[in-house]
Amino acid sequence: MKTLHIDLETYSDVDIQKAGLYRYVQSPAFEILLFAYAYGEEPVRIVDLAAGETVPPGIIADLDDPEVEKAAHNAAFEINCLKKYFNTDTSQWHCTMVHAYYCGLPGQLGQAGKALGFPENRQKMAAGKQLIRYFCVPCKPTRANYGRTRNL
Repeated sequence: MKTLHIDLETYSDVDIQKAGLYRYVQSPAFEILLFAYAYGEEPVRIVDLAAGETVPPGIIADLDDPEVEKAAHNAAFEINCLKKYFNTDTSQWHCTMVHAYYCGLPGQLGQAGKALGFPENRQKMAAGKQLIRYFCVPCKPTRANYGRTRNL
């Protein structure tokens, strides 16, 4: 069985920490910005939905194909985000965060990478966290940012 690895970057005007995943995804402002995927050990491909790119039809078909295992770290997030736009069966997903917990590792991806002794170039990047905060979380309107509530 082939495995489709998926990682999404999203935007919502709802604070996921305060309101939860369901309300975050159900917000009218919710959108998937980046759709990263790879089959097995193949190189990662990124679809920039925010720039108008579209998810390839084969990937959309595989989201609902029982012969393709889907995998993500904290898969509940990807499943709920994708279900807003595509068909996908929860039973076809594998959550690497649950697997990390099962192995006694931290659930957070960056901490798990450190615990496993991954070299820095294979760990979650600090710059990526800053970019996510900048593009994926609403900002406070100020005079300096001309009152905007979102960075595009």
